[in-house]
Formats: sequence, C-alpha cells, structure tokens
Amino acid sequence: MKPYNELSKEELRKLREELLADYEDAKKKGLKLDMSRGKPSPVQLDLAKDMLDTISSDSDINTENGFDCRNYGLMDGIPEAKRLIAEMMGVSADNVIVFGNASLPIMYDTVSRAMTHGVLGSTPWCKLDKVKFLCPVPGYDRHFAITEHFGIEMIHIPMLSTGPDMDMVEELVSKDAAVKGIWCVPKYSNPQGITYSEETVRRMAALKPAAEDFRIYWDNAYAVHHLYDDKQDEIPEMLSECEKAGNPDIVFEFCSTSKISYAGSGMAAMIASKANLEYIRQALTIQTIGHDKVNQLRHVRYFKNYDGIKAHMKKHAAVMRPKFEAVVATLEEELGGLEIGAWTKPRGGYFISFDAMEGCAKAIVAKCKEAGVVLTGAGATFPYGHDPKDSNIRIAPSYPSAKEMEMATELFVLCVKLVSVEKLLENK
Repeated sequence: MKPYNELSKEELRKLREELLADYEDAKKKGLKLDMSRGKPSPVQLDLAKDMLDTISSDSDINTENGFDCRNYGLMDGIPEAKRLIAEMMGVSADNVIVFGNASLPIMYDTVSRAMTHGVLGSTPWCKLDKVKFLCPVPGYDRHFAITEHFGIEMIHIPMLSTGPDMDMVEELVSKDAAVKGIWCVPKYSNPQGITYSEETVRRMAALKPAAEDFRIYWDNAYAVHHLYDDKQDEIPEMLSECEKAGNPDIVFEFCSTSKISYAGSGMAAMIASKANLEYIRQALTIQTIGHDKVNQLRHVRYFKNYDGIKAHMKKHAAVMRPKFEAVVATLEEELGGLEIGAWTKPRGGYFISFDAMEGCAKAIVAKCKEAGVVLTGAGATFPYGHDPKDSNIRIAPSYPSAKEMEMATELFVLCVKLVSVEKLLENK
C-alpha cells in the first residue's frame, strides 16, 4: 500500500471504515495485557529460582574475611559483593558502594543529599535560587519524576543516534552554573535502545562545567543486557574516562542486578571517585547501619564471578530476543512504507521506542487501552509528562508471553493506522 499521506480523502474515508470495523472486532476479544513497564516476566524470574537455595539455615553466613552477614556493620557492602559489581562494571572495588535491592533509591538519595547538604562540600541546592538538570529526551520517566519532585527545572536535550546532543550539552553546562546534572542511560537507553558512541562518552567525561557541583548521573542499568551474542554494544568505562579527562569527581554511576536476578530482591551499587564516595559514606553513617548483606552474599555465591553473570544473561536474552524480534517484524510488515510511524531496533535493553505522526500518541495509547492493552502513558518519556510533539510511545515487550506480545502488537498497529487516518482526514 502507498503512504497514507498520498491517499485521497475518499480513500482515507474508506480505509477508516475498514479499520473501525477491525477495531470493533479487536475489542470483542477481551484482551487484558499490560505493557506499561519494563518488568521481567515470570519466566525470567524463574531463571534464578535456584538462587534461593544458595543459603539455608545450615549455611556459613560469614564473608571471606570472617564477618557475620546477619549482624550490623559493613555499611558499604561486603567485600565479595563489591568485587563482583566492580568486575561487571569494569572498575576497581575501591570505587564501589553496594546498597539495597534497586538503584532508583540510590539516585533519589543522591539528589536529595545534594538538595540538603550539597555535593562534596558545595552549597546545598535548597539554598540556591535555581537548580537545573539536563534531560535527554525521550528518556526514563522515573529520572524525571525525581528531579520534578525536588522542584528542579528540567531542560530537554534531544537524543541523537549517538546519544545526547553533545553540542547543546557542552554549551549549557559550560555557561550556566545553575545546571547541576544530566541524566544518562548510556547503554541500550530507555526507551530508544540507543548506545552512546565512544565520542559521546569521551565528550561527556571531558565536560567543563560552570558549576563545581555538576555531576553526570550515569544510570548504566542495561550494561549486560544484550539480546545477541554476536551483536553487542560496548562503551568506554566512564569513571576511567573521567579520570583521564581530569574530571575524576564528575560522575555518579549507578547499576543493579534488578533485571539480572530478581527485580524485587536484587543488589544495587554506586560507582564514583574515592572523594565522592567518602563524602557519601559520611551521610550513610547517619542514614543506615548497613543494607541486606545476606542478600549480597546470596548473589555472590550464586553468580560467583562476572562469567557467571554473563552466562545467566544469555538465558535472559533467549527469553527476550523472540519478543523484540516479533514486535519489530510486525511493525515492519504492517507499517513499513506507510509513513505513519518510525521505530527503533535495539540490540539490548528493555524497550522499543515508537514515534507516531505528530499529535497521535495520546490517541493511540487511549485506543489500545480501550481494547485491553495498557501501554506506558503518552508523554511519560518527557519531563513533566509532556511530549511537545505528542508522538513518542514506549513499548515494553518483556512481561507478556510471546503469544500475548503478538496479539498486543497486532492491536497496536491497528490503533496506529486508525488514529493516523483520522489525523490525516482532520488535516485535509
């Protein structure tokens, strides 16, 4: 079929009637599918089911240096856990603090601490007239929620195929001392699945900020979440790049095993310079006696080392890959050439990003919901939930089964077609 924008008004009207009939039939199927968040499926969670057997009432609960994990202490993590995270992320264990089950609370606390106590001795942000963050868009809704929660002004930075628009980033960071941070998901980004280029990583590490307390909030959530053995994106290790550029303190890196072991009982960590970590440890002595060290020990004994994590992630890829490929294949088969949408084809991560015709995203998401498929809310991938073009939709293929994913994608493309035709008729 030729592109929709080349159809006559009469052809569009006829097509609309056909699509409406198909949509009414789809609603009668009684679908109840949720693709609103990037949750691991039950099949993925079962991959680590035997991890629960690594520690029992008969187990030795001591660390390698003899510390009893059941007790208070080791506020920044057991040595084995720090070493495992360090190996996975390509850093020294001296640059790692292990926290609780997820990285989001670490990011929240890091921003909160900056608000009340400053960053490495700088003025607390709450005492400043204005605090700004750079937000690559589309991006991760929970990042934006944190900064919005603290009343921080968010500035859109367009995402390119190589990562954030670095010309814009460099200009804003170097000229405005109110710019205190930038959110980054550098590998298989949420939602586009973009991996930053080497040049982008190195330009980011070499930033010359006007604010001494500017930090890169480097959320490396999908560092090992490849879909293919032979097509894996890699990026330079950020902390060492910052050190080479003479900016050792400019980055806070976050990671976790939330989508490796258990989403609700993972192991999360922060990676930063020794100066940054020492400042954070001072606050932690007030905040906590220590995180769940038994869970840290469980992870170490289960995975043993980075090779164990890599082997486990191949099992995740085997579950995820067919779902991603099915979505992309359906989009290409049903929408290819119609010029009513564009989509990414990520090689890892948890999302596919779809850009509809301008002014159509909210209507597409609403029609999907009416027919039983819940998607991430239109606009969620932008600060304040507002997509200026009302076009971006995040597709999360992970949780539904392969069959459910197929049905959901078929309904999605039907809604894209219907809403696009209605928009074109409206414009004619």
